[in-house]
Amino acid sequence: MITSFEDLCLWTYVLIDDCWHQLAPLDRRPGPKSVCSDAELITMALIGECKGWHEETVLLSEWNQYRDLFPHQPARTRFNRRRRLLQGAINEVRRLLLVSLDFAQDRQCVIDSLPIPVIRFHLVPKAAKTYWQTHGACFGKVPSKSITIFGYKLYLLVTQNGVILDFVLAPANVMELQAGVELLDEHTDLQVRGDKAFLSAPMQERLLVENRLQVLTVPRANQRVQLPAAHVRAFNAARQIIETVNSQLTEQFGIEVNHAQSFAGLTARMITKLTAHTLCLSLNRLLGAANVLQIKRLAFPTPI
Repeated sequence: MITSFEDLCLWTYVLIDDCWHQLAPLDRRPGPKSVCSDAELITMALIGECKGWHEETVLLSEWNQYRDLFPHQPARTRFNRRRRLLQGAINEVRRLLLVSLDFAQDRQCVIDSLPIPVIRFHLVPKAAKTYWQTHGACFGKVPSKSITIFGYKLYLLVTQNGVILDFVLAPANVMELQAGVELLDEHTDLQVRGDKAFLSAPMQERLLVENRLQVLTVPRANQRVQLPAAHVRAFNAARQIIETVNSQLTEQFGIEVNHAQSFAGLTARMITKLTAHTLCLSLNRLLGAANVLQIKRLAFPTPI
């Protein structure tokens, strides 16, 4: 049972340490080992995202009150550098946690995107040839919010149970169909519901033949063949899970707010947030729905 913050830290560390025993041989780095182990640092980063400590200054200030749990805490610059170096390993932790989630094996999925702006819109003209543009950041429209951003879009593949199976980060001006296909090409034997951006008969046929992956969409209003109204309502109801997950990532994990000063920092934070989401679902599954508490208190709401 998780009844306190200390319990949350213990359960999380045990899960991460178990994963790290499998990953450590693949992540050898030169130099002496830090007194704050990689498993401890990853645990601190993940719990920090769960608690809403999204800025490193806030995160380390909060953790300073719990030196009885993690006595060897790195300085901010060292924490930042190590998390960037460990972002690939953190994503592998996410993959290992997925294996333990039986409802992550659901073959019914939804695909959609989230805007990831990196610079406030009114500041972009002064940064015409900045560091961000060398890493693909650009202007792009977000039709669902009727806004234009400078940055990227995060494409998510989510099961009907609310588990994030996979993701891809693309420049904001890349067509949704192109980015979505890049994501779906890595998967097989799925039935995926997409919005009207994925209305492409050649794409749907190729994925069905090559990947045994069925992409379902609702026809546009001007198309000859239309679905019955009841089917459209059922389709839209099934797609609501992506809105729930997007809301969790935005409101509880602050994924649309960029505190990074580099592309590596941005991706490290993003991967940490996505892994924290999976971690919370793992804890909920492991401990049972009756033990679930709201995020930013202890754990995470039960998946739909």
